[in-house]
Amino acid sequence: MSARHLLILGGTGEAAALARAALARFGDSMTITTALAGRTRHPGPIPGQVRIGGFGGPTGLAAYMMSQGVDRLIDATHPFAAEISRAARIASNRTGIPRLSLRRPAWQRHPLDRWIEVDSLEAAALLVGRIGRRAWLTVGANSIAAFAGATGVRFVVRLIEPPGEPLPLKFCEVVIGRGPFSLVEERHLLERHAVDVVVCKASGGAATEAKLIAARELSLPVIMVRRPPVEPGTAVETVEAALDWVEGLDRAPQAKRLP
Repeated sequence: MSARHLLILGGTGEAAALARAALARFGDSMTITTALAGRTRHPGPIPGQVRIGGFGGPTGLAAYMMSQGVDRLIDATHPFAAEISRAARIASNRTGIPRLSLRRPAWQRHPLDRWIEVDSLEAAALLVGRIGRRAWLTVGANSIAAFAGATGVRFVVRLIEPPGEPLPLKFCEVVIGRGPFSLVEERHLLERHAVDVVVCKASGGAATEAKLIAARELSLPVIMVRRPPVEPGTAVETVEAALDWVEGLDRAPQAKRLP
């Protein structure tokens, strides 16, 4: 194993892009490992080493990093993956291993957007039936259960792969597809399914922004769940900035690791 070992907490397009770019820049001089939660049965290709499965909280993550010689950590998880981001912060503090957050830029509201911002999935579920009758639910497979009690609305749900069991929604249609999707594709989905309201998380980033532009062009309301608070610490918004941070660690004095 290389003396330098970067652990990327992944599961996003940005994490995969970071792994590719890190391997291209550092090559054999650094071990690149991407950790995935394992919620998707068939994740896309990721260069370098891949670890699948949870760590068991901050203690498990800290133990893994120490045992594997990890000396730098980048949290490139989804903006709503608050639990693993918290674990990363605590594990970094305990071990002294430097941590960086790679966070996709937040979406900026356009004057023609009809966003209705809420603080939780539960609030969105209470509101959706009052806004429309046919909702495109684009909140991720792990958040669908929050809408199980929603009434007066039919859902269109797009998933990366077929669900292993029936979704907990009274009325829904499942569409299978792996993004990113073009503006033409997103607009076609909205029109083909006669969607009159969109429900999504404020995930940010260019890869999934087309759905918001399509909703804007069709003058559809969008129920937007705000991001959870960001964990304190150094953060960047681009892969290139993350690589510069990784490289800069070799020029800066390192904090002593804790036993």
